[in-house]
This record gives sequence, structure tokens and C-alpha cells, in this order.
Amino acid sequence: MHRLFNNLLLIAALMLSGCAAPLIASQDKDIAAKDFLPPKDKSSLYIYRNESFGGAVGMAVTLNGKGLGETGAKTFFRINLPAGNFTVGSHAENYSDTQLTTEVGKNYFVWQEVKMGIWKARSELKQVDDKTGKAGVLESKLVTSLISDDDFFGSEASSSAKAIPSTGKEGSATSQKLRDLQSMLKDNLITEADYQKKKQQILEGM
Repeated sequence: MHRLFNNLLLIAALMLSGCAAPLIASQDKDIAAKDFLPPKDKSSLYIYRNESFGGAVGMAVTLNGKGLGETGAKTFFRINLPAGNFTVGSHAENYSDTQLTTEVGKNYFVWQEVKMGIWKARSELKQVDDKTGKAGVLESKLVTSLISDDDFFGSEASSSAKAIPSTGKEGSATSQKLRDLQSMLKDNLITEADYQKKKQQILEGM
């Protein structure tokens, strides 16, 4: 039994080490994202993961069913949103979500807490207060999102469980390519190197 347990731990460690790294934004964008000043007529949502535990595991984050990308150890997303209802989802060994109702001019902070899993890390999302959230964001680095603020606008934000269409055909096609690429990586159809190279090509072609 002891040997079996050790083998399971080894397999889990190997799985963790093979996960993709998030796309870290430039230092200038990171600094700008930490101003904690929502733009006019919008709120700012911060989704952060300020722990080193499970750092090798990329955890996918969704907002109203649209993929923002993956977090890593000590990273965060910022996205500016209109007033409305939103569902933040975290996809790891388990699925966790939390519901938000945003108001213009306010900041919202969601902590992606990492927990021990069986085969890989699990997660739990918790909305936290401004003081706790700002401290967590300040010790983390900005991750480039696969979608933009323009993907959420007007009354469409009230549909908390469905994907919201892009404002244009080109943006929609780019987002779909990135989602397809991420799915291929998760299914081990391409290598991490191929994933990073192709993603950069898609982003440069926007």
C-alpha cells in the first residue's frame, strides 16, 4: 500500500511539471493594471492567485463562459466590465465558480485559492475585500488575457452563464483560434513549445 501511494505521488508530480505557463504581460502593462482605478463607466475585476503552491499547474479561468486564459503562481488577470451579473469560473482538477454583480466605478477582487488534489491541484474561488485583494494583486504579475474588455458590454453582461459574442468577425475568429489552440495543448496534441509559438503568431496577427 505504501509503495502504491508513493507511485501515485510520483505520477501526480510528473503531471504537474508538464503544465503550460501563462503569458506574462509587459512590465508597463503590469504597473498600469495595478493603479486600481476603474475606467469611466466601468468596474475593474481582478482575479488573482498569489500562492506558490501548485505553481507548475496552469489553471484556466473563464468569465461568463469565455476563456480568459490560465493563471500560474503569483499571477493575476484584470478586466474592465460594465455593470451587470458575471460568473467567474476556475477549471482545475475540480470546477469552482463565484457570482458577481458589478457596479460602475468599483473594484472587485476574486482570489483563486490553490488546494491539494488527487492527480493535480484543485482550486476554490473566493471574493475578498479591497484591502486583501490589493495586497494579493501587488505581489503578483499580470497575465495577458485571451479576451478584451470589449467582449463584455451593455445588457449582454447580465447573461451570467453563456458566452458573449465578440464585437467583430476578426476578434471572434482570433478568440476562437486561441481557444482551439489551448484545447489542443490540454489534449496533448501539441507540445508546450508549439503552443507558445503558435499563440504568439496569433496574437501578433490581431
